Amino acid sequence: MTPSSPPLRPVSLREQAREAVRTRIVLGRIEPGEVVSVATVAAELGVSVTPVREAVMDLAHLGMVEIIRNRGFRVPPLSEHDLDEIFTLRTMLEAPAMAEVARSHDAGALVPYRALAAQITEAAREGDLEAFLDRDRRFHMGLLAMTGNRRLVSMVGQLRDQARMRGLQKLADQGELTDSAQEHEAIVEAVAARDADLTAELTRRHLAHSRGIWAGAPDPEG
Repeated sequence: MTPSSPPLRPVSLREQAREAVRTRIVLGRIEPGEVVSVATVAAELGVSVTPVREAVMDLAHLGMVEIIRNRGFRVPPLSEHDLDEIFTLRTMLEAPAMAEVARSHDAGALVPYRALAAQITEAAREGDLEAFLDRDRRFHMGLLAMTGNRRLVSMVGQLRDQARMRGLQKLADQGELTDSAQEHEAIVEAVAARDADLTAELTRRHLAHSRGIWAGAPDPEG
């Protein structure tokens, strides 16, 4: 693994370590089947072994990693069929849920999501993939939380964790990630306009891109 973030702050180390490892997994920076030492990760993050070990246990409970006794952990392989299933489920859940958000949201509640959409675009422009994924997760999970359905949010969160976004690095290197990032701005404006049909369609397109070019496959939109 190559370090891609500064040493963690001595606050909520378990949570910070969990997010750091989660991000590396989603970005494909940990190869499936590769056995990774907890001590190595702790050294890269600048923390002790304990919070990293606890973070790995958390991720194991979510099915993101498999613990290898006395050696560390590894990420289980994920097939193209697995990714198809993940994004089919996400589309089935998120498109109608976002349509409901568009119909029933409190206009004032959208202010932080406009800001997040702008931050996602800025992170894409700068090629900061960790910030990109962090803001992307907060954007989508926060909007979905407006439905008031905690089980929905939990299920989508788990599906997001199971995906791989290997294509993001290539898009960033080619300077093409900004266009994809701006999809978030279109979604939040459709929600603001209370256009449920457009919100659902933009969400479907966004998820199709996530399954395609973001995951390193051909763009399904051509």
